[in-house]
Amino acid sequence: QTISKSISVTVTVTMSLIFSDEFDTPGAPDPARWGYDLGAGGWGNNEVQYYTNRLDNAVVSNGTLKIILKKENFSGSAYTSARILSRNKFSFKYGKVECRAKLPAGGGTWPAIWMLGDNIGTAGWPGCGEIDIMEHVGFDPGVIHGTIHTESFNHIDKTQNEGKVTIEGAQDALHLYAIDWTKDKIDFYV
Repeated sequence: QTISKSISVTVTVTMSLIFSDEFDTPGAPDPARWGYDLGAGGWGNNEVQYYTNRLDNAVVSNGTLKIILKKENFSGSAYTSARILSRNKFSFKYGKVECRAKLPAGGGTWPAIWMLGDNIGTAGWPGCGEIDIMEHVGFDPGVIHGTIHTESFNHIDKTQNEGKVTIEGAQDALHLYAIDWTKDKIDFYV
């Protein structure tokens, strides 16, 4: 005689924190975690500012990182700002990413929190892949975009995978922008 018995098994996946910056040290962003893209030239989105590594454009104070756009003549550009990145300092594949941000208001702004593949130097864009955790185009207030760009899905071919949601007060208060990235999917959250 065969006896059949069901056993319930619970599998718990424990995540470990592998990167964090609470921006609790005043001054420049921590150089062990952050670098800069420097210069002008549009960066693929027709951006008119000159990106610097000056405290005038990126400074940590009161527990926040402030990226500041300034109207000023600088190396042939009418504006300056900062573009910070973790390239060559931190890399991962799969996990949860969270960032609290208050977005600037006004036409011409285009804040974004995004990730590129480590292989951008050899694969180029969009071959390296891009995950836009949060992107906000200033002329469309409160509309938050989450987008995946790859060779098969990109804005050049108008085939990108994108979702968007309208968040009241995106420019007035801090909001948490996040993704949960697994082998099979990426979930976006605001």
